[in-house]
Amino acid sequence: MALIDDLVNALTVLPGVGPKSAQRMALHMLQRDRNGGMRLSGILDRAMREVQQCRICRNLTEADVCRLCDDPRRDSSLLCVVESPADVLALEQAGGYRGYYFVLHGKLSPIDGIGPDELGLDRLQRRIAELQPAELILATNPTVEGEATAHYISRVVSEQVSQISRIAHGVPLGGEIEYTDGGTLSHALQGRRHINLLD
Repeated sequence: MALIDDLVNALTVLPGVGPKSAQRMALHMLQRDRNGGMRLSGILDRAMREVQQCRICRNLTEADVCRLCDDPRRDSSLLCVVESPADVLALEQAGGYRGYYFVLHGKLSPIDGIGPDELGLDRLQRRIAELQPAELILATNPTVEGEATAHYISRVVSEQVSQISRIAHGVPLGGEIEYTDGGTLSHALQGRRHINLLD
């Protein structure tokens, strides 16, 4: 049973997977899908050895440069700064954005020992100098740390970019105001836009 316990414990490293879920996964693979388990272990081993950070944007890729940075059809006037590779995936799946990205792999958090060096802000400044975007979009999360990170970055790069913007936060599409929390409503009011009747 020691090996089964090791497998269960290993699966609990995944976010949102507790001991019961890990046990269910382990037993499923051992009882019903050994081929799937072997395939998973092979791909996991390969991914852990071969996936790295893109040397340009720090997104995850198995190549030296990720497919997004390598795409000449993207809009070089836009550079979007995000906290994680998951944010890149979410924005790409949402559609509508065709610029380039820079991934911080975190947010400023002195308590956790995460400062400007850990976020690669020197590399961000180099990327801005190379790309010379017309607009830098700060798409960090609307948390205290995310807001502090966006504010810090805007101060650091203010002389490099003519326009720095922050993603809007507010009432979700299809949401109702009466059920929206106060913090979200406050952000929605502060980030309001004028309606242009000439369009």
